[in-house]
Amino acid sequence: MGLFDALMGNASEVSVAEVNREFAAMLAPEERAEKAYKVIRDLLIFTNRRLILVDKQGVTGKKVELHSIPYKSISHFSVETAGNFDLESELKIWVSGKAEPFQMTFSKGLDIYEVQSVLAAYVLK
Repeated sequence: MGLFDALMGNASEVSVAEVNREFAAMLAPEERAEKAYKVIRDLLIFTNRRLILVDKQGVTGKKVELHSIPYKSISHFSVETAGNFDLESELKIWVSGKAEPFQMTFSKGLDIYEVQSVLAAYVLK
């Protein structure tokens, strides 16, 4: 069972300037968000140094869990595309020291290959 395994909905790219403003307090010196995707109220943020998973919890979304994953800690990832009868695609990310992957479910409207390509570009640096 993954962090976002019950999450369904449309994902959309988010303004990097907006993400850099909102999360400035948690970014390290010389770190900046370069790409971000919003899924319902959660975020997948690619910085120049790490991947940040933002899990907004509860009814109001005021409680937030942040997962900071250095790219070098990502051991592998997989993509499962949506089929004819399956309306969702999945992205799974395995991190060193964690048996279960982080899992995100996206609606068919998102180009899962784009998200995978961005992740691959950072992990394979």
